Amino acid sequence: MKYLTFWFNFSSCLMILAAIAINCAEKLGSGESYEEQRQKMVKQQIVARGVKDNRVLEAIRQVPRHLFVPVEQEYLAYEDHPLPIGHGQTISQPYIVALMTELAKVQETDVVLEIGTGSGYQAAVLSLLARKVYTIEYVQSLGLDAKERLHSLKYENVEVKIGDGYQGWPEHQPFDAIIVTAAIDHIPQPLLDQLKPGGRLVIPLEADTELQNLLVVEKSNQGKISQRQVIPVRFVPFLGTRGKTP
Repeated sequence: MKYLTFWFNFSSCLMILAAIAINCAEKLGSGESYEEQRQKMVKQQIVARGVKDNRVLEAIRQVPRHLFVPVEQEYLAYEDHPLPIGHGQTISQPYIVALMTELAKVQETDVVLEIGTGSGYQAAVLSLLARKVYTIEYVQSLGLDAKERLHSLKYENVEVKIGDGYQGWPEHQPFDAIIVTAAIDHIPQPLLDQLKPGGRLVIPLEADTELQNLLVVEKSNQGKISQRQVIPVRFVPFLGTRGKTP
């Protein structure tokens, strides 16, 4: 019985060590650095799907996405899917971030508004493309964390506000581009009003309870509004007075 007990304990230790080894292997992946994983992400997930804007691609190559996810999920930061960041919110799939940024056609002199700061990753990407980025987060703790993160990483041209994104940020209008990172069943009129003539609004719109479509809304120089659907998407619900309650 003594030998059986020893063998059982020894076997149990081996199983535990094996589980730890597997977990470590998953986290380490192929042994690539985060920089190498990021370059591969751009090539295999973003360029391969048709995103071509070199400025957008270079911005995503530069932003350390692993610093915008919870620490325990850093090893998943460059995978091809969204990740939870708490409070029922997510950091979007890398391809979707790149696509929305490309669709917004952000120029160096532009002032951009983002609705739904989350962890701050989209704002960081935009900051490398625009003159100024204003971003609004409804969930206070997420917004405060994103503000501190963006500041510590030296994205100095980003300003974070805690509030209701439905109303936009009228003090800093008009915006050359607006990106909304949560789904709603209509286009908020305040955002259309704050969009500059010639500007673009990129937003996931709910068609029904099961379907969302990514829309590009453009305002002509004469103020005429046009829109087009791009692809089906899946985003968290829009939070605020005219969206969902958290």
